[in-house]
Amino acid sequence: MIELLAEANAAGAGLVRACDVTCICLRTLKRWRREFKADGNGVDRRKGSTRKVAHRLSVEEGQRILLTCNEPKYADLPPGQIVPDLADQGIYIGSERSFYRVLHAHGQLHRRGRARLPQEARPVPGLELMAQIRFGVGIFPISQPA
Repeated sequence: MIELLAEANAAGAGLVRACDVTCICLRTLKRWRREFKADGNGVDRRKGSTRKVAHRLSVEEGQRILLTCNEPKYADLPPGQIVPDLADQGIYIGSERSFYRVLHAHGQLHRRGRARLPQEARPVPGLELMAQIRFGVGIFPISQPA
């Protein structure tokens, strides 16, 4: 990107206009030039999070949650029903939220087990006829005895 903007500038375009066309701020271009020319390799030097979360689930705990959720007994149940059932048995693997997080990470959260796909709402048959009978719309009036 820096090279393209340099070519445009060499061809006579102003840097401000070239940056506007590419939707890059002039300050960003100057920062890129300074950072890439400083060490010359153009490596992304952002650090990212160095925190170690002590209570993060280990790989083994995540696998245990997956194995439990894929057992035939729990295959068609959501985590909101699996966790209490395990608690009744005196087993604690993780919280309900941990179950949801692990299932989501492995793409197993949608339509677990025998859950059917959502159906289109169908019109209720005869509803219009019932309204006509009830409110007398479009029906001949009944004659009153004299």
